Amino acid sequence: MKNFTSIDDIDNIESWIQEAREIKANPLKNKKLGKHKTLGLLFFNSSLRTRLSTQKAALNLGMHAIVMNVSGDAWGIEFGDGTIMNGNTAEHIKEAAAVVSQYCDVIAVRAFPTLIDKEKDESEQVLKSFVKYASIPIVNMESATGHPLQGFTDAITITENSPKKRPKVVLSWAPHVKSLPHAVGNSFVQAMQKMDVEFVITNPEGYNLNPEITKKTPIYHNQKEALKDADFVYTKNWSSYDDYGKILNTDPNWMITKEKIGNAKFMHCLPVRRNVVVEDAVLDSENSLVIQQANNRTFAAQLVLKKILENL
Repeated sequence: MKNFTSIDDIDNIESWIQEAREIKANPLKNKKLGKHKTLGLLFFNSSLRTRLSTQKAALNLGMHAIVMNVSGDAWGIEFGDGTIMNGNTAEHIKEAAAVVSQYCDVIAVRAFPTLIDKEKDESEQVLKSFVKYASIPIVNMESATGHPLQGFTDAITITENSPKKRPKVVLSWAPHVKSLPHAVGNSFVQAMQKMDVEFVITNPEGYNLNPEITKKTPIYHNQKEALKDADFVYTKNWSSYDDYGKILNTDPNWMITKEKIGNAKFMHCLPVRRNVVVEDAVLDSENSLVIQQANNRTFAAQLVLKKILENL
């Protein structure tokens, strides 16, 4: 595997999950694989779990990790071709990616969408520019439209906790005070479509995700109906896709409660706003998997890096 930019880079999700679980059982088994190799972690946006778990994964493989908050610590980067750079940007991605490629063996990039220009966001300008101009492998730590490390993590977590061979998994929209990206929801949908699960999505009218991603996955606008007999309830907010980036609904009745999900396992990528997205009674219950999910981020990233290192 050269790059890991989307869930589609996973050729067989069952075998990947099994290998990730083996890494979790013995995380230092491949400690020498990354010896004398350097991972560059480039953050255009804030992070907690993604930064720490990916850095920990690199350390478990014996890699060195260099972290840069690009938006605050580097020169402003220009991504457009043929641009007359007489504005705020001082360095072009062509040089920036080429230079970082000399310092590192793998580059991991995190960059959020504008949530203003749908066409620009879906072009994945930042991620694809690094893929185009870097001479070393690229890992997506969340881009404008996808978060494959999180999606793969969620697949691992569901497999670890599944009460039956083919569980029912529900992705439920929840209210939020801010306009949020579609990346986590998109990658979760793509991961579930690769697994043997009964999968449905529930969200208010006007909040359907990109139909090119959801495809034939059933979408319910009645949350109660969708949650019936659920084994896992994955909750995430996202802004409108059709009325791009807008908040159309803040109905608190979409918040996840213990009464709604019963004994279903609760999942969320974190950070989560308590008593807005989900009530305390769910988040603090034994059925909450959010901390286990966060832990599994390390092993998802570690498997991705292992597969890349094996092909260097």
